Order: sequence, then C-alpha cells, then structure tokens
Amino acid sequence: AAPAPAKDPVRTVRPGQRVDAGRGFTVWLTRKGKHWTGPDGYENFRSVVDGNIDRSEPGVSHQSEGDATGVFHSGLYYGTRKAGRVELTDAEGHRTVATLVALPGRPDWGVWYAHTPAAGNGGGSLGVTLYDRAGRLLDELPGFDFPTGRG
Repeated sequence: AAPAPAKDPVRTVRPGQRVDAGRGFTVWLTRKGKHWTGPDGYENFRSVVDGNIDRSEPGVSHQSEGDATGVFHSGLYYGTRKAGRVELTDAEGHRTVATLVALPGRPDWGVWYAHTPAAGNGGGSLGVTLYDRAGRLLDELPGFDFPTGRG
C-alpha cells in the first residue's frame, strides 16, 4: 500500500472566515492582511499590502498580548509558498509549535498563532522561527531579555 500523503501543515481558510484560535481569540485573513480579536472584542489588523513587509524574502512577524492566565502570540509569515512550521522558543529552550493558516491558492503569506503560559518566557521575549516543509530555517526573530528595572 502507498504511504498516506503528508498532512498539509497549513490550514486553508476562505477570506473573512473566522478561525477560533482558542481562549477567546479569533483570527481571520483578508486579501489585505491578518485580523484578530481577543476576549476584549477589540479588532486588530496587520497589513500585507501597505509596504511594511518585504514579501520578496522569507520573513516572520510577531505580536503578543496576554494576562496572568496566558499569552496569545500571532504574526505573519511571508515571502514563501512553502511554509512548514513556525516555532516559538523561550529562554529555557521550551518550544511551542504554532498553527498556520492561509488563503486559497497558497499566496506568499499566511498567519500563525499559538498560546503560551503567562510565566513561560522567563522575563524575556520569545524567539520566533519560520521553517519550510523540509525543516530548513527560512527566518527567525531572536528572543531577548527585558532590561531589569523597567516596567
């Protein structure tokens, strides 16, 4: 028997289709970019058409918001039609694999999202890494420690 085809790492969604991202968060994509709301209901947007990102090279962005119960992370991945995985890594090396969504026709961008525990970053930010379907590194945003005495 032939092996089962590999599961597509990217979920295809229709423009405007609401995706339950868990814990009161919703994400959706339009041809213009990424939209999301949190438990507060406030709508947020990140454009893929305003020139703010360079889609000629693979890249990844990161936004986060949270409280004592946990942190919601999301962002754009772009410049590739072969995204395979986005991972968040904390200062201790703990990895969280994000969920990937994109519009039909596999445009050269999509959205990722994940949840982490509130205390899971050890006082710093999480690194975000974009890999292709073969596991090769495409781009990364390194994590960093927040300066002490600020806040």
